[in-house]
Amino acid sequence: MHTFRTHTCGALRKQDVGATVRLSGWIHSVRDHGGVIFIDLRDHYGKTQIVIDPKMSFYQALDRWRVETVVCFTGLVVARTPETVNPKLATGEIEVAAQEMEILGEAEVLPFQIAKEEAAPEALRLKYRFLDLRREKLHENIMLRSKMIAEIREEMLAMGFLEYQTPILTSSSPEGARDFLVPSRLHPGQFYALPQAPQQFKQLLMVAGFDRYFQIAPCFRDEDARADRSPGEFYQLDIEMSFVTQDDIFAILEKLIYHIFTKFSKKTVDPAPFVRIPYREAMSKYGSDKPDLRNPLRMMDVSEVFANSGFNAFAQAVKNGGVVRAIKVPGIGGSQPRKFYDDMIAFAQSVGAKGMAYIIWTPEGEKSPIVKFMSASELAKLREMASIQTGDVMFFLADKEAKVVGIGGQVRTELGNKLGLIDPNVFKFCWIVDFPMFEPDEETGKIIFSHNPFSMPQGGMEALQTKNPLDIYAYQYDIVCNGVELSSGAIRNHRPDIMYKAFEIAGYDQEVVDERFGGMIRAFKLGAPPHGGIAPGIDRMVMLLADEPNLREVIAFPLNQQAQDLMMNAPAEAEMKQLRELRIIPLEPELKFEETFKRLQNEAVKIREAETAAREAAKS
Repeated sequence: MHTFRTHTCGALRKQDVGATVRLSGWIHSVRDHGGVIFIDLRDHYGKTQIVIDPKMSFYQALDRWRVETVVCFTGLVVARTPETVNPKLATGEIEVAAQEMEILGEAEVLPFQIAKEEAAPEALRLKYRFLDLRREKLHENIMLRSKMIAEIREEMLAMGFLEYQTPILTSSSPEGARDFLVPSRLHPGQFYALPQAPQQFKQLLMVAGFDRYFQIAPCFRDEDARADRSPGEFYQLDIEMSFVTQDDIFAILEKLIYHIFTKFSKKTVDPAPFVRIPYREAMSKYGSDKPDLRNPLRMMDVSEVFANSGFNAFAQAVKNGGVVRAIKVPGIGGSQPRKFYDDMIAFAQSVGAKGMAYIIWTPEGEKSPIVKFMSASELAKLREMASIQTGDVMFFLADKEAKVVGIGGQVRTELGNKLGLIDPNVFKFCWIVDFPMFEPDEETGKIIFSHNPFSMPQGGMEALQTKNPLDIYAYQYDIVCNGVELSSGAIRNHRPDIMYKAFEIAGYDQEVVDERFGGMIRAFKLGAPPHGGIAPGIDRMVMLLADEPNLREVIAFPLNQQAQDLMMNAPAEAEMKQLRELRIIPLEPELKFEETFKRLQNEAVKIREAETAAREAAKS
């Protein structure tokens, strides 16, 4: 018989009754039924009930056992009586009558319970992450992640892609987020950077002729905490393809996404092709470039109705160059108390609105604090524009367009949540397309790049030469699921002449482009194919499939929101010996400049002395 187990804790079935088996695992729970002890023994594969008779020689040792102790049992598989069968367990028709027991790893008092799924502070959970990972839901999330990645690899290979690895130690990126820098010992004073993404390398692979690339790629960004991102590091499905159009990339990703989400979830998934929404339409209707299409509510422009209205607050807003946007909510007019409207106004104000108006259409007519300021023709126009029926409600916001759009998007989401309009059992996908290539700088008014400066402009060189820059769109796109952006992507600008012209419009001359992006420009001058790609976030996909509220619930060992690893105590101070090897001397902010300078001088002397001693030792 095997030293530790003949079966896993999820393997035994009714047909195994009568067999002598050995199981090893963690004590999940202990129950005393009149002297007979019942233990749920757990391992990676499941749970098995162990029964310990008081006559057993090891019975007395039970007093010092704690849950989560690792134990090995040898015993006889017996059938449960019909009334004790547990249909919730795969092993629920049997139990093991213990004949031998060996403690393999004793557990001390736990910082929090595992079996009861009790709430514990996140800091404590992250400090004892190896314990937290024993919890059923989190354990399943990490297994889901592994299975999903394996399935992605299989599908990508089946579609003709090959996986290539790109460097982890690379050069600092001139654009994008802040890099994590890695000092070089062999080249004092010089630094590598951890890749924010394999962007340049995957494009260079296309220039090198590899055609279809993918990689489950680690990415590193030294960013401040953001609710929708994992600080420090994350993984993405990095994809690049040669000789493709935007439609080709959409087709590949839609096929993959539909397969993955239908395989690993019971929710309804949008079939391909996914809805395509131009960026400006998304902002206008949904107040967001990552709209949750499960929410049926939309914004509409009703500025013309209020331009000459007696409701002075809105009329003045339009006169000053602002807009009035409305959100129609069908059929709630007779079902919501006054407090609902007061709460919605308070919410709008909490996210930056000066106020919010509403009109309720009832069988008796329109009800609203603002109706007395409006003419019958204005109310009729609203009814016509929004196809208003009795019982419908409209909410109104007025201000500068950018502000109204942002606030309106949040109000739309709040209404959807409050009214239960968002179906939790569906995945709705969309593409956001036609991103503006350029936009005016808010402070200077100068033309700057709107998003990715390396995207191909729609219309190519001709568009750059003949169109108003603010009317030029880029072949740039985002894929969104249930209000979560999974990825951005683009058809790349592989033509040096078009790239120089695009940067010229944004205020950069050719010398600056050659200096800052010389590696890519050189490659493109030596024969580059049209190419494009995308990189969906692995963490975000698993988060959606696992129905979890944040990314830390689908990452085995995440950092906290302050980018700290509480379990391994990272980041931490380095030893002075390590810093000297790297020619790094940490500055202490509390020291005055003169003291810091003297300390630096002393450290430099020590380094020179150490180098001299090393050279003398080498000679001898």
